[in-house]
Amino acid sequence: MLRYIAKRLLAALVTIWIATIAVTLLIHAVPGDPVRIMYAKFQSTPEQIEAIRERLGLDQPIYIQYVRYMERLFEGDLGRSIVGDQPVLDILLTRFPPTVALAATSLLIAVVIGMSLGFLAAYKRGTMVDAGAMILAIVGVSMPHFWLGLLLLFLFALNLGWLPVAGSDWRSLILPAMTLGLANAAVLARLTRSAMIDIFDQDFVRTAHAKGLPKALVLYRHALRSGLVPIVAMLGLQFAYLMGGAIVVENVFAWNGVGRLAIEAVFARDYPLIQGFILFFATVVVCVSVVIDVLYALLDPRIRYS
Repeated sequence: MLRYIAKRLLAALVTIWIATIAVTLLIHAVPGDPVRIMYAKFQSTPEQIEAIRERLGLDQPIYIQYVRYMERLFEGDLGRSIVGDQPVLDILLTRFPPTVALAATSLLIAVVIGMSLGFLAAYKRGTMVDAGAMILAIVGVSMPHFWLGLLLLFLFALNLGWLPVAGSDWRSLILPAMTLGLANAAVLARLTRSAMIDIFDQDFVRTAHAKGLPKALVLYRHALRSGLVPIVAMLGLQFAYLMGGAIVVENVFAWNGVGRLAIEAVFARDYPLIQGFILFFATVVVCVSVVIDVLYALLDPRIRYS
C-alpha cells in the first residue's frame, strides 16, 4: 500500500512540475508585448515599461525566468498582482475558503440526491420509478449551469424572496450550491444506476440472496461497496471541477471564490494572477486525484497490488 501511495505521489509531483513549465510559458504565448498589454490602462513611459519588464524578469532568457520562478515558488512567492500590487498567494488564499464551502456543499447535495436516485432507479429498473428518475437525470445533464442558476434565482430570490440574490453568508450559499449540486446529481444518478445494475447481476450478489441474507444487508454491504469504485472516480472529477470555482455559477451569484477571481484577472489582464490561479488549480486537482487513487486502493485491493 505504501509503495502504491509513493508511486502516486511521485506522479503528482511530476504533474505539478509540468504545470510550472506551462505557467512560465503562458506569458510568452501572449501576442505582442505582454508588459504593454498588462499596463495598457496606465499612462506609462517607455522607461517605466522597461523598468517593469526588468522587475518582472521578462528581460531575461526564458530558462533564467523559469529558474527564478521556481526559486520564488519554493519560498511561497507566486508574484504580485498588477491590480492592487498584492501578493498573488494572499489573494488566492483569501478567495479559496468560499470556493471550498461551495464545492463541499454542492458535492454533498450531489451525493445525497444523485446516489439515492441512481440506486433507487437500479433497484426498480424497468419500472416507472426507473423511467422517471432517468428523465430527471437527462433534464439535469442537459440544462446549462447558468440557466439552472438563473431559474433558481428567479424563483427563490426574486419571486418568493426566500433567499438573497447575492452575498457571502450561509444563506447566499444555498442557491449556487443547489445549482451545482443538482446538475452534478444528474450525472451521478446515471452513473450510479449503471454501476449498480452491473453489480446486481453479479454472481456474488445472487449467492448472497440465495444464502438467505437480509435484503438490506446484501444491497448496502455487498452491492453498494462493490459499485463505489466508478462512483468515487466521478466524485473526484466533480470535486476537482467544483474546486476550479465553477466559474459561471460564481459569476451568476456574485460568489467571491477563485472562479470569479479568475474572470476578474482575465478582464484586468493581470497575468501574474492568472498564472497563480492556473498553478493553484492544477495543484488542487492533482492533490484530489491522489486522494481518489488512495480511496480506489482501499475499496479494491486489486488496484494496490497490481
